[in-house]
Amino acid sequence: MLPMPGSPAFSAAMFRQRVRALFDGVDWNIAVAFWLFGLINNILYVILLTAALDLVGPDIPKGTVLLADVIPSMVVKLTAPYYIHVVPYGLRIWILAAISTCGMLLVGFSSTARDASGIAIKMAGIVLASMSSGGGELSFLGLTHYYGSTSLAAWGSGTGGAGLVGAGAYALLTTTFGLSVRGTLLASAFLPLIMIFSFFVLLPHGPLQTARSKNSYEALPGEDETDPEQAAETNGLLSQRDDSRTSPAYTHRSRLQMAIDSFTSKLRRAQSLVLPYMLPLFLVYVAEYTINQGVAPTLLFPLSESPFKHFRAFYPTYGAIYQLGVFISRSSLPFIRVRTLYTPSVLQILNLIGLTAHAMYPFIPTVWFVFAIIFWEGLLGGLVYVSTFAAIREEVPEEDREFSLGATTVSDSAGICLAGFVSIGMEKALCGWQVQHGRDWCRKL
Repeated sequence: MLPMPGSPAFSAAMFRQRVRALFDGVDWNIAVAFWLFGLINNILYVILLTAALDLVGPDIPKGTVLLADVIPSMVVKLTAPYYIHVVPYGLRIWILAAISTCGMLLVGFSSTARDASGIAIKMAGIVLASMSSGGGELSFLGLTHYYGSTSLAAWGSGTGGAGLVGAGAYALLTTTFGLSVRGTLLASAFLPLIMIFSFFVLLPHGPLQTARSKNSYEALPGEDETDPEQAAETNGLLSQRDDSRTSPAYTHRSRLQMAIDSFTSKLRRAQSLVLPYMLPLFLVYVAEYTINQGVAPTLLFPLSESPFKHFRAFYPTYGAIYQLGVFISRSSLPFIRVRTLYTPSVLQILNLIGLTAHAMYPFIPTVWFVFAIIFWEGLLGGLVYVSTFAAIREEVPEEDREFSLGATTVSDSAGICLAGFVSIGMEKALCGWQVQHGRDWCRKL
């Protein structure tokens, strides 16, 4: 006898059926590979943000680290979609892994230096890690175009896992187990080896080889170069065309014109992505990273009313809780989709307003309520991220999808970049306000 609709048994049965349907036929090599791509590509970025206080000290705003960690990534995401297609994915992986490893080694070896030269070396290392992260995000999201919805869901979950593992492990190792900041950062420099293993060992290359054969087609002027299904047929017909079209002068002109046409076409595509996808993603990241870097360092309570022994512990704990929310929401794509992307963006802005108001005029009675708000903040940010790219996969024509997935990644970096500038002034202003009103805890970090 089947359970009645609306009963607990019916709901449980429907849930089990939904789960079985979701995972039926999943290629686990693809799922695990893309989960590891998301994890490793983002984990160094998260570790550096979580370590911001230890890297620059209490006198330099943590937004400085945020800017060094995001501006190079934003520049890469803004420019690379127009030229990175000429670099094979396999070569990209080696380049990205090498850059990120070098960056983390620079940061690790100079982690204890607080003079100007030491700070400069650390910032240079952060810049390298940021460039690798930006190039990796647009590359792997573009790669999901060839590996289906499973790859996007796994990538999103992996990026959320990066936040949880990166922030949580850093807080645990340096706070609970007392491992040195230097040792933690140097050990993390070897994590990109996992990304290399995932691409060359785990990931099946059949879909990528098919894509490579399609991308080898070069359309002649006036033809639809975005129709890959006609590529093989067209290549076969090239030999039947007028010989004048194969002359060196004509080939040079046609290739130059194709490059110009391709660039202008991509610019038009990027413009069409702004309102439906880029803007809500931009807004949610402005709000949440302003909270994380500008407001969170001032969300302090008396130690006697908190679970901590030192004020320093508040900041990495907030980061770990935020990343837990991000991990849960970025892993929810097979179950939950946000169709109206602007709604969670507005809710995130309200979180920013509320926590800023509390930093100035304390009204939240306990730090546990702040923990809940930070967790909610992470949920909202992760939902917008995965829902945005899922919408692109569903709504953007197939011939434009790979470019659109990569181009839209600039939105989160642009939002984080703006938040970094805002956070530098906001943290100083809020801390100064608190000191003037008898709460000097932010000076004791």
